[in-house]
Amino acid sequence: MTATPSSTQPIRYLALGDSYTIGESVAENERWPSQLAAMFAEKNIQTEVTIIARTGWTTDELWQGIQTDPPQGIYDLVSLLIGVNDQYRGLNVDDYREQFRSLVKKSIEYAGGDANRVIVLSIPDWGVTPFAAYRDHEQIAKDINVFNSVNREETESVGAHYVDITPISRQALNDSALVAFDGLHPSGKMYKLWVEKALPIVFEILK
Repeated sequence: MTATPSSTQPIRYLALGDSYTIGESVAENERWPSQLAAMFAEKNIQTEVTIIARTGWTTDELWQGIQTDPPQGIYDLVSLLIGVNDQYRGLNVDDYREQFRSLVKKSIEYAGGDANRVIVLSIPDWGVTPFAAYRDHEQIAKDINVFNSVNREETESVGAHYVDITPISRQALNDSALVAFDGLHPSGKMYKLWVEKALPIVFEILK
């Protein structure tokens, strides 16, 4: 049974991804899955959060990660954010499509076969960060857009939810507070904006 805001049972939430999900260079409570759970708590909704993510992971490495230590049971909510390292390493976008498709299907499996309980976040644009100051910003943006067109298409084709946070990430070009101290990853402030973008969809899922 899907948990609801009035349920006495904690919501089981599984977050799959890479550095953007594990929250590289921010405190644990500033990770976006943690901030999402905190916003649930404000509504008296208890959440059990499981994160399977590691900085630097590609789609293939995330797949290996969940095979090595697979999540147990059925989750009320599953989020997936993966692909920036495929783009960064210059990996083939067609290979990304195949691997991402498998990860979306696996996410649905973890959600008890219900695609409505799965949300996919788009890949942020790291090309606007200080880390990329001497790189080709326009090319990075074009590449990110291509990868995002793939993950959006694959997400929508199976009926899962898609949350486009890439425009939020691009605000970092003019707001340094949206970037963590390492000059590359999002700050807690940016993650909060992601949560606020996703929250209406998540509450709809949990009704």
